[in-house]
Amino acid sequence: MAQVTENYYKHEFWATENLRYVKPHFRLAKAARIVNRLAKGKKCELLDVGCGPATLAQELDGNIQYHGIDIAIQRPAANLIQSDFLAEPIQFSGKQFDIVVAQGVFEYVGKHQIEKFKEIKKLLKPGGVFLASYVNFDHLHSRIYEPYSNVQPLDEFHVSLQSIFRIDRYFPTSHHWYHREPNREWLKAIQMRINVTIPMLSRRFAVEYFFLCS
Repeated sequence: MAQVTENYYKHEFWATENLRYVKPHFRLAKAARIVNRLAKGKKCELLDVGCGPATLAQELDGNIQYHGIDIAIQRPAANLIQSDFLAEPIQFSGKQFDIVVAQGVFEYVGKHQIEKFKEIKKLLKPGGVFLASYVNFDHLHSRIYEPYSNVQPLDEFHVSLQSIFRIDRYFPTSHHWYHREPNREWLKAIQMRINVTIPMLSRRFAVEYFFLCS
């Protein structure tokens, strides 16, 4: 496993970087599909931690009230809060939520991982669900993105997460020979609906994992 410098990128970097995610990418679209199924058409409130340009909101059903928090909010709105949540606690005006999502977040939290798990746990209403993603650094052709400050084997992340939450399910976001999301439409269509871990294959070829927690 490559050594990674604990270097936390701030607002100036993310104000530009998160514009790369204005359009829904595969993992985000799959996260939205999972959330919509969790909500089952009922009215509920969701917090998107590390929301970037709030692209997830575009993919959610109308019964889900969306809130987001990020270090660099592109378009200020009442349901969005700009906050450096490594320097400050993760919170949203004292509210609690039915669903909290944090995708593409924990690779950047360095030594703050357990602390942020605990803060998110406090944000869940009774019976609430936490959907997290984490990169599979055990991939056969693992790629390390320069801003990462938290690179660890999947088993270590799993143990850490399980110390705060009950992990109800976890499964790959997608599988690929290269450490990147699928880019062919037929492959996306197939993998969008696969929510299972495949023995032997997933450990080496899963791009990232989703964790459904309570």
